[in-house]
Amino acid sequence: MTQTPGLVQQDMAPGDRPTKPALWRGWRRRCPNCGEGHLLHSYLKVNDQCTVCGETFHHHRADDGPAYLTILVVGHLMAPLMHYTAFEWRPSPWVMASVFSTGCLAASLYLLPRLKGAVVAYQWARRMYGFETATPGSKATADAGTTE
Repeated sequence: MTQTPGLVQQDMAPGDRPTKPALWRGWRRRCPNCGEGHLLHSYLKVNDQCTVCGETFHHHRADDGPAYLTILVVGHLMAPLMHYTAFEWRPSPWVMASVFSTGCLAASLYLLPRLKGAVVAYQWARRMYGFETATPGSKATADAGTTE
């Protein structure tokens, strides 16, 4: 069996940030840079910066992405379950409505902050929307606060 070097191991440029660890840290609602500080406060508010490493997050652009992903995932999980339940056990409509409404609500509330953390972490890892300038204390970060 032959191996393609580009598919087996991807080389990272010196300034690249690893995406998978950042996504995992974002899923855990932690800072994508250090993995220690909290990324979110209250329920869905993104902190302006990490309290541990000082990485700034105020310029993220998560917008509607996490909500869209949440609806996509919950819908793809619940629709087959509803279909199977309806045809296998034939519960009354009130039971179906109450059980699956509760399930959709619980899954959505669980997934939404985690997917928001993952979206912000992905933007950080790919240096999107202002994350390109940025390590704490760097000249680009210091220059960003001054106006001429």
